[in-house]
Amino acid sequence: MSLNDESRRDLVAYRIERAFKSIEQAKANMALGYYDVTANRLYYAAHYAVSALLIANHIITKSHDGNIGQFGLHFVKTGIFSREKGQLLSNLFAMRQTGDYGERLDATDEEIANYVSPTEEFVKAVTDKAKECLE
Repeated sequence: MSLNDESRRDLVAYRIERAFKSIEQAKANMALGYYDVTANRLYYAAHYAVSALLIANHIITKSHDGNIGQFGLHFVKTGIFSREKGQLLSNLFAMRQTGDYGERLDATDEEIANYVSPTEEFVKAVTDKAKECLE
């Protein structure tokens, strides 16, 4: 995919918007007790944030694994983001996979709730970096 500067900025802005909407959706589903949906929305919040960052840096991937791998390669291994941030993304992906495709999500409401604030912080930090890369 080849993007001109305007298209890249528009796509990054769209992914950032989706990231923050997904956080709100996660919180709403958490309040309703839909923990599998909460796990899904938390992962997608992080996914959209990472996608925005990668696009802002002219890195195009074709899969979720590609996004995770490229985030690790370009932003965790280089020290821009901590290993903990990389691990959070991986944990959210695994939790989403189990919730969406597994027999059942074994995480408790408390365990899922413990991911909300760290995911919000992750989304904020990653989207801030994406915006900075476009300046």
